Amino acid sequence: MFAVHLVSFFFTKLKEDPTKKVDRFLHAMRLHDDQLSDISARFQAEMKKGLSEESNAAASVRMLPTHVRSTPDGSEKGQFLALDLGGSKFKVLQVKVREGMGIRKGGVEMDEKIYSIPKELRNGRGTELFDHVAESLKDFLLEKNISLEKKHPLAFTFSFPCEQSALNQGSLISWSKNYRARGLKGKDVVQVLRESIDRTGGMDIEVLAMVNDTVATMMTCGFDDQNCEVGLIIGTGTNACYMEELRHVDLVEGDEGRMCVNTEWGGFGDDGALSDYITEFDRDVDAASNNPGKQIFEKMISGMYLGELVRLVVLKMAKVGKLFDGRVSDALRIKGKISTAHVAAMEEYKTGLTNTRNILEELDLTPSEDDCIAVQHISTIVSFRSSNLVAAGLAAILTQIKKNRNQRDLRITVGVDGTVYKTHPQYPKRLHKVVRRLLPECHVRFVLSESGSSKGAALVTAVAQRLASRRHQVDETLSSFRLSQEQLKLVKARMRAGLEAGLKTKGHSAIKMLPSFVYHTPDGTEHGKYLALDLGGTNFRAMLVNFRKGLQQNTRLYHKIYTIPLEIMQGTGEELFDHLAQCVSDFLDYMGMKNARLPAGFTFSFPCEQTAIDTGTLVSWTKGFKATDCEGHDVVNMLREAIKRRNDFELDIAAVVNDTVGTMMSCAYEDPQCEIGMIAGTGTNVCYMEEVKNIEKAEQKKEKTDEDKGTPDEEQDKADAEMLKMCINTEWGGLGDDGSLDDIITPYDTEVDQNSVNPGKQRFEKLTSGMYLGEVVRHVLLDLTRGSLLFRGHVTEALKTRDIFQTKYLSQIESDRLALLQIRSILQQLGLEGNCDDSIIVKEVCGAVSRRAAQLCGAGMAAVVDKIRENRGLDHLDITVGVDGALYKLHPHFSGILKETAKVMAPQCNVTFLPSEEGSGKGAALITAVVRKMQEM
Repeated sequence: MFAVHLVSFFFTKLKEDPTKKVDRFLHAMRLHDDQLSDISARFQAEMKKGLSEESNAAASVRMLPTHVRSTPDGSEKGQFLALDLGGSKFKVLQVKVREGMGIRKGGVEMDEKIYSIPKELRNGRGTELFDHVAESLKDFLLEKNISLEKKHPLAFTFSFPCEQSALNQGSLISWSKNYRARGLKGKDVVQVLRESIDRTGGMDIEVLAMVNDTVATMMTCGFDDQNCEVGLIIGTGTNACYMEELRHVDLVEGDEGRMCVNTEWGGFGDDGALSDYITEFDRDVDAASNNPGKQIFEKMISGMYLGELVRLVVLKMAKVGKLFDGRVSDALRIKGKISTAHVAAMEEYKTGLTNTRNILEELDLTPSEDDCIAVQHISTIVSFRSSNLVAAGLAAILTQIKKNRNQRDLRITVGVDGTVYKTHPQYPKRLHKVVRRLLPECHVRFVLSESGSSKGAALVTAVAQRLASRRHQVDETLSSFRLSQEQLKLVKARMRAGLEAGLKTKGHSAIKMLPSFVYHTPDGTEHGKYLALDLGGTNFRAMLVNFRKGLQQNTRLYHKIYTIPLEIMQGTGEELFDHLAQCVSDFLDYMGMKNARLPAGFTFSFPCEQTAIDTGTLVSWTKGFKATDCEGHDVVNMLREAIKRRNDFELDIAAVVNDTVGTMMSCAYEDPQCEIGMIAGTGTNVCYMEEVKNIEKAEQKKEKTDEDKGTPDEEQDKADAEMLKMCINTEWGGLGDDGSLDDIITPYDTEVDQNSVNPGKQRFEKLTSGMYLGEVVRHVLLDLTRGSLLFRGHVTEALKTRDIFQTKYLSQIESDRLALLQIRSILQQLGLEGNCDDSIIVKEVCGAVSRRAAQLCGAGMAAVVDKIRENRGLDHLDITVGVDGALYKLHPHFSGILKETAKVMAPQCNVTFLPSEEGSGKGAALITAVVRKMQEM
């Protein structure tokens, strides 16, 4: 009985599932998801090293910039020649990218001819190899009746590692694929090709682009699918490329846009990063290769090595008695006897086992059924490991793209080519499944390249032509915003002439030069409590300011903001000023000061004619105000009357000023050299301290006031001595209303002006202020879109909507910290769907418009400071400008360009710009304090 059980036991052992013994033997090749995630993380680390200029030389993943900056958008067109060199044969093609086909298959037609490359040329002199290529190119042109006189753009697919310094320049790093041509390593192969074409003669060829097969695959698939931003080759060799943010590619200057990076991922592991995953069979394959220690990842993956890995495993298992009863044939010992094509055949769904038996019998082996099952399983494990490793590398690339885009979910297409992917029956399905398992949040589509790398190379050239053409047209459009030094000098001269004309009583001036009757800036001795009221927009601010004598840093401020409803803004004047009085009453209640008769300053930021510091006649409403019975009336008197009507508090309104004067006074309290105020925000304006003797209109008004008051001559002379300077509110936004800026005004500015509430007025303001810059940008974007240079020519309702592109978007878009995808997100919020190339152009348009604005303000400021310097007879002037306004404070580049322009335009002046911390409200309180102090003297 014992003997029967023993026989049964041995029989069971002998009938053990043959796949399980293979699993145990090759356990190191069976990678689970945790291991794949670990490999993916290591690959990401190598990608980071390769992208960095500091560590690139030591990186095993080279991350080579290709200078391909865009994938196809379907608008590419034209006829191109293509050369495809990468194996024992090469192709010459004519590629026609048809106009108007859009993104769909059939948009590209190709005519090709294959030429052989003899072994002696592959291993001979490099110049002879390229001469053969050039001669074959000429033969193709003659055979296809393609004109030799006409200039032909040519795309060059060169499937060997190259370091590219431009799209049409690339130095050969090393040969592979049995090429050993001498004298080309380190040389620009595009230049070598050009020289060979010249030697051959009789052709007019312009080599526009050189790409490798991986990049070309991505471009080929990208023509049919705009989401394709990754290229993958799994064939005799293996590689991947993808579109990387340029800001991460240290080896290329600039940080705007994207660039395709050729990872050359076959070298992953050359530095030992995969040593714990490499098996004895991998080491044997590597040792017997032409390049031991190199391309480790490729040797674990690609078709050149998969068959050899299977052969080595089968040989080892046979030697230890686990296959063929321990018998090893001579054929099995010969390198290369099992190919990757054999591996694919062994894994065929229905005929796999039969194919396996046939392959083994060709190797002079006599396999049992279990042997065939075991060898088929060996093949499966080796090829499965290959697809798993590709999935790990691909997961690293997709993770990088997802991180670049700052997206939780990623929808992307991978373009694939290569014999392993195309011919192995199970490989694609396995790869797709593992990628989706490793990155469940990514929606990855795999597209097989139908037309090979030649079409892709032609598309790279077509894209390069499209981008160059678009670049030229965009530059031409924006050239009208780029001001030369001569133009800025003219603006300065015209501003200066306008300032001088505005000070005179006779003659017309577009620059109003309104006297403010503010004769002094603060000296730091101001003290006491003052009320400041500030009306300049849809909000009204009441502020209590407590100045402590000699303690500028300890000024106490209390304020409250009140909204002005639209019905009040556009109702009657009495309703508006009653509302203001109600707000003041509420604030005094809030502060517990209802019974104190406080001196007050009123910041009223609308154009006013003043005859004294405490009077101001409204010239016209702006900023959406339309209250009736106000224009032509004294706004201080209207507020006093409204306070009287309430009869629950008293107020001593000592001064009315605009926001520009208030800003100057606020900053002058901090810096005694501050004698200029500037607003660069929704509107723009400048005020400055002018010599009273130069202000004819002020003299005229003063004489009339003296007559009215009957001031004694002695008192007046004493007052005059105290009033040598007066702050002038320039209202410089009117420069150009007389046509003096017509030579720099663009059609876009004209469009904005004609659609404004005051056509023909405030022309300088419409070139420089926040209320209009966004609208100028919108008109430029609309024109570029209509010309098919933006948003694929699709004019949306949003783009046609007036004022949708607010100036705050310029500040956001021009931020140096903002990635293109964030710009794209801003555009999407505005209903503008664009790609990263569109984002670059939008940023350029914003930059051109805002730079011009800052330069114009800088030229205008140069006119003001030079006038002050000359007034005082100085060779050199040190002066401070107090500045307020969102454009100056929030735009990332406006202030810097303004300062630089003023410095260049007024070299004899040292101008310091001091941002106002408390705004014009504090300035109004200071003017009141200065007036009261002068009255007490």
